[in-house]
Amino acid sequence: MLRKLREGSLMSEEFLAPGRYIDSGAPSVVAFAQRAADDEEGALERVLRLYRAIRDEIIYDPYIDLSDPANFRASGVLAAGRGFCIGKAALLAASCRVIGVPARVGYADVRNHLSSPRLTEYMGTDLYVWHSYTDILIDGTWVKATPAFNAALCRHLGLAPLDFDGRSDSLLHPYDSAGRLYMQYLADRGTYADVPYETILAAFRTHYAALMARHGLAGDFQAEAVAGEPARQTA
Repeated sequence: MLRKLREGSLMSEEFLAPGRYIDSGAPSVVAFAQRAADDEEGALERVLRLYRAIRDEIIYDPYIDLSDPANFRASGVLAAGRGFCIGKAALLAASCRVIGVPARVGYADVRNHLSSPRLTEYMGTDLYVWHSYTDILIDGTWVKATPAFNAALCRHLGLAPLDFDGRSDSLLHPYDSAGRLYMQYLADRGTYADVPYETILAAFRTHYAALMARHGLAGDFQAEAVAGEPARQTA
């Protein structure tokens, strides 16, 4: 079983070495990271290039089979050209490791994710457990980045693409286009050196039994996606 990393744990070989799912040694991931980083001078700019490439070139698609380990693995997501938040975060972590920047993956439970009526029907809830981001060590500080939602999807929904400057945490879409609170952050599940696939799969089977039984949904999430009702603001 993967060991949950203690908060405050900084640079370690495990954040640079290839993992089973953050497979930064895969030739396709190495080639992608080197191309996307484009030999830019300075780690920060190279990480930003990776973030933008993964956010926009890899389509966000939760209709995929959420029980297939390939959809949790960096090289699998890259080969498919699409993935959900967990796979895209793993790809960003793997790409950072390729260019020598330590990275890990983190998770949280959120409410009011971008969705579609069919996905919501099969999920039976607006609670998304194990929503993933990438935690990147830049200039001695861990900074969170969320490359999940590609720019085309955001434009379809009337939302600005989630930006990342490498200096401050970039998590979720906290507000909709009208400035209302949109995403509700519920619980932090911590950070890991590699994707805890078996733990996540067990949680998905508990929370989303009907969806998991289908092994993916047919259709085009990009066309069907809608922005849910904004989360109610609390004092």
